Amino acid sequence: MEIETLTSENHSSWKDSLMLTLGMLDFDHALIEAAPLGLTDKRTPEDKMAYEKWQRSNKMCLMLIKNSISPIIRGGIPDSPNTKAYLASVEEQFQGTSKAHASTLILKLVTTKYDGRTSICEHILMLSDMARKFKGLAMEISKGFLVHFIMTSLPSAFEAFKVNYNTQKDKWSMSELIAMTVQEEERLKQEKLNVAYLVAAESKKQKGKFHKKESNKVPKTDASAPSSSNKSTSKSYCKFYRKVGHKQSECSSFKEWLAKKGNHLNMIIESFNLNVPTNTWWFDSGSMVHVTNSI
Repeated sequence: MEIETLTSENHSSWKDSLMLTLGMLDFDHALIEAAPLGLTDKRTPEDKMAYEKWQRSNKMCLMLIKNSISPIIRGGIPDSPNTKAYLASVEEQFQGTSKAHASTLILKLVTTKYDGRTSICEHILMLSDMARKFKGLAMEISKGFLVHFIMTSLPSAFEAFKVNYNTQKDKWSMSELIAMTVQEEERLKQEKLNVAYLVAAESKKQKGKFHKKESNKVPKTDASAPSSSNKSTSKSYCKFYRKVGHKQSECSSFKEWLAKKGNHLNMIIESFNLNVPTNTWWFDSGSMVHVTNSI
């Protein structure tokens, strides 16, 4: 187990690494128990064993602590044969650094938001670790506050989830928060997959309909209209009679029909002047489309 080397920027993480390693190696006895009195003839064998255990723990702790401090910093720390006293001297050297670290930690804590790059569980554990570090700076954060704070770090996709929590009377523990948020994250992922599947299926369906319509499309023909062969053999076609042989302008029947109906042309200068006979064509100078008001 390797202890992180102490520098001018990592005092808090170094202390965490140091205490974890000493505890795993069972060398932290000298930090937990007070130094026993020196051995005398009146001491019992049990007292002798306790004394030797503390002395060994104190010796190992001092060696590990000093070995984990960079030489530049170690030279400025007063030496001491007692582990607790030596560690206290190290703490004094980093009091100003601890304040700066606390400010940095607070800023990081309040600006950290869940961005979906990691799992929601990892995000919550990271914020919990930040909150735990405040305890070493004499700025402990309560678990209830931390749960609410983590809720505010969740994105808008969790809005319904947050509203549901706020309407409940019961408060969640950290383990309950992790379990519920992981469940909500899986639900949101499944919801996205379902939406993506429906969009893809609808797009494929519409694309299939389009191709089907195109393949089944047959040009409409007007039985009364001239065929392409008629158009190619003769340019004269009467739209009034719908027959080949003469133009509509030359059609006597069309001229007779016009005479009966009346062929008048009215020019409307102002668009609001709509007093026009129903059997005439008319033009509106302000209109984009010119139409007839009679079928």
